[in-house]
This record gives sequence, structure tokens and C-alpha cells, in this order.
Amino acid sequence: MRHFDLAPLYRATVGFDQIADLMDRALSSDVSQSSYPPYNIEKTADDAYRISIAVAGFADADLSVEVKEGQLVVSARKADEDNGRTYLHRGIATRAFERRFTLADHVRVTGASHENGMLHIDLKREIPEALKPRRIAIAAGTAPAVEKDVVDAEAVN
Repeated sequence: MRHFDLAPLYRATVGFDQIADLMDRALSSDVSQSSYPPYNIEKTADDAYRISIAVAGFADADLSVEVKEGQLVVSARKADEDNGRTYLHRGIATRAFERRFTLADHVRVTGASHENGMLHIDLKREIPEALKPRRIAIAAGTAPAVEKDVVDAEAVN
């Protein structure tokens, strides 16, 4: 696979750091990311989403969900509790993990719940009023009013 160097993009642009970082992550780190634990991302409404992660064997105290620097970071660490047990087969994976999800602008985490071995994280996209589309009223056939402080070019010459 080819490796793309995005350093010239960082040197030649100002304010586009997020786009360059997103491209860098997509081209390099996603290839090596583990598939454990499995997860689903679903759209529950027009501006609402839910991430469901299979975390069988983990208690609420073992799980951590935090948002930092535009990323949702879900991690788990289970204390090694064998209690003198001898396993003939251990198929339930309870190894530590960290899963990162990059959040888009204006997406915030509204809650998290843990039930039946599934961790559900609810997200909502909240677009500020200034960025929402607005309908502009069109005035009917009247001449535009001239402001008092504006000097007419013909009157000056």
C-alpha cells in the first residue's frame, strides 16, 4: 500500500488542520485498528445516532466513556480475577481495549447505558441557529430605498 505524506498540506494551508488530520487517520491508522470489540453505528433519527459496543464480561466500573479533542474514546480494563479458577477453554474475551470514534462538528454525546453485555452511547447533532438554512423574504416590486448617508454619484458630479 502506498504511503502519502501530508506534510506539504500542513505547510501550505491555514485553518484546515482538521481535514488534514482526518485524511491522515483514514490513510494510516485505520488499517491497523483491531476489530475487537465489535460495534454497530446506527442512525436513530434525523440528527440522532447510537453506537452499540459488545462488552460482554465487563462491569460498569470497568468501562470508561469520555470525549476529548473531538474524539469519543471508549476503553475498558478488567481486573484479573481468576479466583483460583482453572479454565479448560476461555472464549469470552475480557482483554483491555480502547476504541476511538472521531466526532463531526456539533455532535455531542447525550448519554450512555450498559445492559445485557452491550454498551450503548447516544449521540445528537445540534446545529447552531447561525448555521441553519434561512428563508429570505423577497420584496414585491418596490424600488430600493436610498439611505440618507449615501451620496448619489450624479449629484456630486
